[in-house]
Amino acid sequence: MSLSDTPRANRLHIGIFGRRNSGKSTLINALTGQEIALVSEVAGTTTDPVYKSMEIHGIGPCVFIDTAGFDDVGELGRMRVEKTRQAAEKTDIALMIFTEEDIEEELKWIKVLRNSNTPIIAVVNKTDILNNTVEISRRIFERSGLLSIAISAKNETFIEKIRKEIIRLLPEDYDAIGITGSLVKEGDVVLMVMPQDIQAPKGRLILPQVQTLRELLDKKSIALCTTTDKMDEALKCLSQPPNLIITDSQVFKTVYEKKPVQSKLTSFSVLFANYKGDLNYFVKSANAIELLDENSKVLIVEACTHAPLEEDIGRVKIPNLLRKKIGEGLTVDMVSGADFPEDLSSYSLIIHCGACMFNRKHVLSRVKQAKVEGIPMTNYGVVLAYLSGILDHIDFPN
Repeated sequence: MSLSDTPRANRLHIGIFGRRNSGKSTLINALTGQEIALVSEVAGTTTDPVYKSMEIHGIGPCVFIDTAGFDDVGELGRMRVEKTRQAAEKTDIALMIFTEEDIEEELKWIKVLRNSNTPIIAVVNKTDILNNTVEISRRIFERSGLLSIAISAKNETFIEKIRKEIIRLLPEDYDAIGITGSLVKEGDVVLMVMPQDIQAPKGRLILPQVQTLRELLDKKSIALCTTTDKMDEALKCLSQPPNLIITDSQVFKTVYEKKPVQSKLTSFSVLFANYKGDLNYFVKSANAIELLDENSKVLIVEACTHAPLEEDIGRVKIPNLLRKKIGEGLTVDMVSGADFPEDLSSYSLIIHCGACMFNRKHVLSRVKQAKVEGIPMTNYGVVLAYLSGILDHIDFPN
């Protein structure tokens, strides 16, 4: 990804679902105008989901997800279907492909997608070889209430209808939730306190810092960046206190103690808790820390995967802080990337990272699962503010 690219996590995710050999890969190629997906007459050519970032006129930055057929068989097939289920959790708009009059399997997946409030476009494919597309369309409407679009992905007929339907179904609030929200307006002075420690990639800024800085520039605010040890000097450079200070959650308490009374304070992780997830639930769930004891289990979740570091915030710092407060007997489990337990019932609390690598739909699917199972779920930045005793003194976007 180049510096000018929109990160995948900020793109609309369009998932293509259907049986093996229903033409999912061919449809993606037709929609994008590129040969980005492997096409074969052999059923099951697509194994793991394939993600392709694109810029589509009228839609903007998006990601097409080419999934494995959900009718795959055998142990390997079961694993592929599980990958398809995980892709469904990230999908903002779903294209459901039909090629047979038997639509029972498709109806099961429509139910899964609707449970996640995912808009669905029903597509009857292979009109170039099928002679019963009217009957298939009728059944789809009778059983699901969906009006279908009949196409030939191979001959690229009526593909434009799908593009128009995707545009029509774009969520009204898609990309409307800014990172800084109401905390920043044009002309505001914002001080970004960014410690460049072991977790900061050499020669680069981490993604939340980059994205936040870009939004501040887009808002025509005045952004000043500094490391924690230079915060006092940075404040002296200003003729008046900054309107807002955004810091790394790990130095929340240090920055809070130094900040001018007039300045608002938040962190990158807190901003992303709102941008990617359910901030209100995260803040409320932080109170569950007081209910933990040494027999409790806590699940820490990272969206990205990386080699463990000595000062790793998720694997080291937060567990140490929790055990210092609760006791050494506290059990802390760690998962990363696409891993997330199907059964959360053994946990007393879930602590998720800022999820800069996930799209909002993916994070909210996890929040929903936690709510359904009645498990409190919060966020790195919220927890660090809580454990520092300043959660009631920081500012939240809305």
